[in-house]
Amino acid sequence: MTDFPTGLLFDDAMRLTAEVAAAHRLETEYPALPRCHGRVLAADVVAPLALPPFDNSAMDGFALRHADLADNESETELRLIGEQFAGLALDLTLGAGECARITTGAPLPAGADTIAIKENVRVDGARVLVPPTRRGQHVRYAGEDVGEGETVLREGQTLTPARVSLAASLGLSSLPVRRKPTVAVFTSGDELVEPGMPLQPGQIYDSNRDLLMGLLRADGLEPTAWPRLPDDPRQVEIALRDAACAFDLVFTCGAVSAGEKDHIPAVLAQFGQIHFWKVKMRPGMPLLLASMDQARFLGLPGNPVSVLATYLSFGRALIDGLQGRVEPRPKLRARLVGGIEKSHPRREFVRARLRSDEDGVLWVDPNPATGSHRLRAAADSDALMVVTEGAQTLGEGAVVEVWPYALG
Repeated sequence: MTDFPTGLLFDDAMRLTAEVAAAHRLETEYPALPRCHGRVLAADVVAPLALPPFDNSAMDGFALRHADLADNESETELRLIGEQFAGLALDLTLGAGECARITTGAPLPAGADTIAIKENVRVDGARVLVPPTRRGQHVRYAGEDVGEGETVLREGQTLTPARVSLAASLGLSSLPVRRKPTVAVFTSGDELVEPGMPLQPGQIYDSNRDLLMGLLRADGLEPTAWPRLPDDPRQVEIALRDAACAFDLVFTCGAVSAGEKDHIPAVLAQFGQIHFWKVKMRPGMPLLLASMDQARFLGLPGNPVSVLATYLSFGRALIDGLQGRVEPRPKLRARLVGGIEKSHPRREFVRARLRSDEDGVLWVDPNPATGSHRLRAAADSDALMVVTEGAQTLGEGAVVEVWPYALG
């Protein structure tokens, strides 16, 4: 069970994760536009029409020909010949000395090239007195936002509400997106008990299931929680092989280290392929990436802070890679409150809180709890602070990378 990379540097493990995900990219589907939010585009989107599709008014007022206005500072009297509201064009044409009442978004009458806003104009019956107005004032020109045939969205982009709105404005009713992965979640260990049930000596409540299910749901997925894996190799084998045939992605928590009850690596090595096992990171060192049948497996360590750190790093990377996402997850830079010392060589992820001062400087305050079992420290924090490889001392104000829990 040793014919695979082990003890990888963090960046090397991330590169291997990206390669595995790219080799198993999910297929394309075409959901209706309202179901595209948060999805990853599978192809470029080309504008079938211009935006705006016609010259129109940016304000309520009067459409006119700028050539009719006086060159001096005095008002110009124009004759009102009609009105054009937003909606169907009425085929109005302005002649010399004429104007038309117009509303925001309405198409410009033929001959008009300028809008005088209603607040600046005096109206007396069919007489409209217009002050000096700059040529083209308050006109939205056809194609000034998007030209017909222009590529407006790119393959691999995540469809934010603004991007879906852009597609709607172009008249698109569906978009090509990568299918979201189906996800199974396992926690493991005979010591785990469902919250709400009585505890026997030596037992603990299962917190990892709710942690991992919540992280996945927050990222727009719909995970399925499987029954907990007991410390029995045959039952672990049966459950994992069943899940491998039914899901694209399987997360396990615990049983991936080298203990006598850690059966998951052996099962995946026998019936699948392990891509790597153990990463030089803290917490989360026993992390495992494997494939079996149609599924990619990410074996997370059992301590809850390790689950948080490995999901935010490798879990999200695997999910993004399967869907072909090209935009990196947001990562921030912040100044360190106080100082820290790191004596070990691994990359470390420290629970921390972010705050911004009155000068707009972002600060990160690390939590003093360091144990990977210290879940309250994770609950009291809103980000992971990244401390790069190597023993080092970071003083007050040092700039570090920060991964907010909620940014994605």
